[in-house]
Amino acid sequence: LGRPALGLAWRIAASVALLAALLHALVYLTISASQHWHWIEWPQGRANYSPRLFFLYWLNSAMPLAIWAAGWVSVQALGRYRQGELSRLRAEAATSALKLDVLRARLNPHFVFNALNNLRALINEDTDRARTLVTQLSNTLRHALDHGDAPTVPLRRELAVIDDYLSIEQVHYEQRLTVERDIEAAALDASLPPMLLQLLVENAIKHGIARTPGGGSLTLSARLEAGQLRLCVSNPGRLQRTERSQGVGLAYLRTRLAQGLPGAHFGLDERDGRVYAQLDIPQ
Repeated sequence: LGRPALGLAWRIAASVALLAALLHALVYLTISASQHWHWIEWPQGRANYSPRLFFLYWLNSAMPLAIWAAGWVSVQALGRYRQGELSRLRAEAATSALKLDVLRARLNPHFVFNALNNLRALINEDTDRARTLVTQLSNTLRHALDHGDAPTVPLRRELAVIDDYLSIEQVHYEQRLTVERDIEAAALDASLPPMLLQLLVENAIKHGIARTPGGGSLTLSARLEAGQLRLCVSNPGRLQRTERSQGVGLAYLRTRLAQGLPGAHFGLDERDGRVYAQLDIPQ
């Protein structure tokens, strides 16, 4: 039933033809054996199974078999179509719910509250930097609202949004947050779904920098290797069980990869007191 319509049709037709032929071959053998052992007597002395009559017998059996097969296939195909539609709608609903959860997480009151508090402090201390912070906050919030408009974006565009986000967080964390970048020039034009890389950066700050006394360095690397965009974000800290499976951001990331990026791979690892999140996206 998963085959194309033409391939399915000729297989059903061949099956019906073969089954009708086997049916009458079995009838003929049964009648012949019964006559041989004198279980039955034919009025004409022997059953007439000339080629013409055998074809008519075959046709009389093949027609109802074909009608039954067509009806059965139609019912099964309709059921599969309905099941597929239900699965698609469930997947879309789950994705929409995850998008909403991610949006709520990114616009959480703590982030906005900290940014506005920092802005209030900068207004009196450094007005130029305060204006820059307003622009960066506006860009970050706009990206949070518009992230679903395009299926993919160039890496350079995603990095611009991440730079704004990190600048806001660096105002908050000050010396506790340092950022190291290793971006290959050839990778800047590679494509990736919007927001996925930023989710990794936000996770690194939330679960790494914020929980580590004295903070630490966040490293971000991007390379093109063997036809894949390889992104890696690392932060100080330890890998918790909830980070592996229960985080909203990572759940959304895994859903996006499963639904629209065949061949993509995401992994979390811990080495030497640092957590590494690696994302491979085919190009």
